[in-house]
Amino acid sequence: MHITTPVVLVHGFWHGSWCWSLVGEQLASRGIASVAVDLDGHGLKSRSPQTRWRRPFDSGAFATEPSPMAGITASSAAEGLVEQVRRIGNGRPCLVVAHSMGGTVATAAAELAPELFAELMYVAAFAPVGGMPAAQYINMPENVGELVASGLSADPAAVGALRYDTGDRDRRAVIREAFYNDDVDEATAEAAISLLTADAPAGIALEPIKVTAGRYGSIPHGYVVCTRDNAIRPALQRLMVHEIDAVSARPTTVVEIDSSHSPFLSHPAALADVVQAAHAALRRPDRAETAGV
Repeated sequence: MHITTPVVLVHGFWHGSWCWSLVGEQLASRGIASVAVDLDGHGLKSRSPQTRWRRPFDSGAFATEPSPMAGITASSAAEGLVEQVRRIGNGRPCLVVAHSMGGTVATAAAELAPELFAELMYVAAFAPVGGMPAAQYINMPENVGELVASGLSADPAAVGALRYDTGDRDRRAVIREAFYNDDVDEATAEAAISLLTADAPAGIALEPIKVTAGRYGSIPHGYVVCTRDNAIRPALQRLMVHEIDAVSARPTTVVEIDSSHSPFLSHPAALADVVQAAHAALRRPDRAETAGV
């Protein structure tokens, strides 16, 4: 029996494995096995600041309580992701699809264990391959117009996390515009916002990531550019592609989707089509030899 390459779906900041549900359904209908994982500090691995649930709610206390996620770094999260990918693939290389800040963790993981990556596909993601932390890209000219920072409810340097108060009506509106824009229907966007964790570990965004051509650069890369993204602006996404190419053995495969930052909710079939095409390409002899499968 032919064993196909498993697909590992990696979420971004504040999200969790739940956000890939619609894409997972689409991939299953195409006969592609996929597993969505929770990164450290997210989903079932998250913990909220106590002040999030205290009533009456004290916004001042919420803005100053140290995060229980403050000790998580890109390196520690990458080590966790490597173990997840190894377990899912039973040691075989997987097609890893990483969204947003999940791209930072996946980049570090690919450098740690390139033998476990048949391909690393970024979806509107950070790919800090040049030795800078992902946070340094946020204020670049290519990212003008991003809305993520304006929704924060605390100083990341003070609490150790990028913190959202999803119960605040005004901030909730900014969060929706940043992540879901107008192409995710209202009911789905509201449900998604309600599932977001309060704290995203600042250590993931602040740690410089160093990769090498011999390890990270040896695996194939893909990038899905979301052209209406208000979280990571399209110009910054294209800059990421340019930097990936500078350390890679072959050019990045680029696909553009007319989407907000969250095509897994707004265009799950189109995103699954991209993953399916990459998955099929891995079965070609030239790609299989490069990826080690």
